[in-house]
Formats: sequence, C-alpha cells, structure tokens
Amino acid sequence: MSAGRRVTVVGGGVTGLSCALRLLEAGHEVTVVSDLPAGETTSSIAAAIWHPYLVSPADRVRGWAARTYDVLCSLAADGDAWGESAPAVRLMSGRELLAEPTPDPDWATAVPDLRRLEPAERPGRPDGWAFSTPLVDTPRYLDWLVDQVGAAGGRLERRRVASLAEESRRGDLVVNCTGLAARELVPDASVHAVRGQVVLVTNPGLSEWVLDDSDLGVMTYVIPRTDTVVCGGTAEPELEDRQPDLQLAAAILARARVLVPALRDAVVLGHRVGLRPARPEVRLDREESVEGPIVHCYGHGGAGVTLSWGCADEVVALVG
Repeated sequence: MSAGRRVTVVGGGVTGLSCALRLLEAGHEVTVVSDLPAGETTSSIAAAIWHPYLVSPADRVRGWAARTYDVLCSLAADGDAWGESAPAVRLMSGRELLAEPTPDPDWATAVPDLRRLEPAERPGRPDGWAFSTPLVDTPRYLDWLVDQVGAAGGRLERRRVASLAEESRRGDLVVNCTGLAARELVPDASVHAVRGQVVLVTNPGLSEWVLDDSDLGVMTYVIPRTDTVVCGGTAEPELEDRQPDLQLAAAILARARVLVPALRDAVVLGHRVGLRPARPEVRLDREESVEGPIVHCYGHGGAGVTLSWGCADEVVALVG
C-alpha cells in the first residue's frame, strides 16, 4: 500500500464518522472536525431504520444502500461489537403500509425477505410489504463509532469550520460531510432543510416496526429501540425551527397509538427535532481546488444511516 494521506473529515455525524473509520482502515491519517459532539448532531435524532427515504439518484442509492444493509446486518449479528451491552444495531421484521398498489421498490434487491402483505396484514390499506431491516439506536451507535475512530488512531477536534479551503491547507485532502452546513461552506444553494419531529416513549414490549404511508398528507412510523420507541413523524420542507411543537407532537402520538394500540399507556419521555439535509441528489464526488482536493459527501436527506457505509467505501476510493 502507498503511504496514507492526511485527511480532514469535516462533519461528525453518522456519515462523517463512517467515512473516517473506513479511511483509517485504509491506512490514512484522519482528523474529524465538528462543532458538535456526535450525540447532538441530526444523526442522533433519527429513528434510523434502514430504508432509503428522501434521497436520490436511484441508481447510485441502490448500491450504497445495499452495501450498508450488509454491513449493518453483520454488526447486528456481531455480539462482540457491543460487549455486555444491548446491541446498538438489531435486525427486526416489520410492515410498510402503502396508499395504493405499488411496484417493488428500487431497493428491493438488497432485502432478501421482502414480500407482499396479505389483506389481513394490512387492514384497510390497498397494499404493503413486509421485510427485515436493521434498526439503529443512534445515540449508542454514534458513541460506538466515535470509540472505533479513536481506537483506530483517528483524532477528533471540536471546533467550527470557517471554510473548506482553510481546512484543505491543514493536510492533503478534505472530506466534506457537513450535511446542512454545506449550504454555506461549499456553497451549495440546492441544500435545504426538511424538518422532522418525533416523540420518544417507553417501549411496552414491541418487537415489530411499522411504517404507514397510506395517508399521503402525513407520515406515521413506530420504531422500537431496546427500551424506548420512536414515534413519528413529520417532513416539513424549508422549516428550520428546532423547537418541538407540542400540538404537532400530540397529533404524532395519536396517530402512532391508532397504528399500534399497545402504545396506549406508553409514557412520553421527550420530544426531538432534527433538520434532514436534503438535496435534489446526494453529492458524492471529488473536486480539485487550488488549496487541495475536496471529496464531497452530503445531501443524504432522510437516509444518512441507510447509505452511510456504501458512501464511506466510495469516499475511500475517491481519496485514492
């Protein structure tokens, strides 16, 4: 192998940390720079079910998502990864309810057990499918990624980045995983926020996730974690208010309880709001600038976890 390069990864969410770990494994010297700890990034708020959502282009997404599905399934099966604690990644079956008869999704080939729901499994819904998919407890998973980066020799710096050009002068190459901040740092006017709000409740013993897309005006999902359940949600383009709307939260919880009656007595633990970093298409390419090369990896919308390992592998190839 040729000598590793000095790489600065800008962004400390799931995409940045996944890229950093793969770069370290490839023999590069890596520093991750973020103004927020991993637990305060948008990634930490995500319900984090593997499911390509609010993201394109479809042809590239299929490959990234399939690679990530395989890696997450391996982590779910690897008890050694989590020691004595409950796994941060679990493989769980569930149902997606649809508003109308729908062809198989673009990503169906990545999921070995996808099947159509029988009418009794989708009461009142025109269509739906069931499949097993990785669920990620994002706060714990991000902590694990931070630990892995550190154990592999990576450095983490907490500071605000003023410009990508300035970071380029600090090493050989920059990997831009800044999400919504790419709007100003690149700058890229096509990046925009899609506000998402969720309600966190106690888990009454759920062992199945449910997504209900049958009402095109709202989105309803119930995603169990180990001790909690994430109930959602919203997808509000161009809204950047990070304060929870309690009236909206009540509506989310009411829909979730209709969908999963077992949540009727679940205790509300909190409300979370995140801003999905959306873009017409994910940007994953290499730019040659005067200051030095920049590999851009941002615009993952609602699929940051879903595409993380596939995108990280491509970033390593672009760093080269």
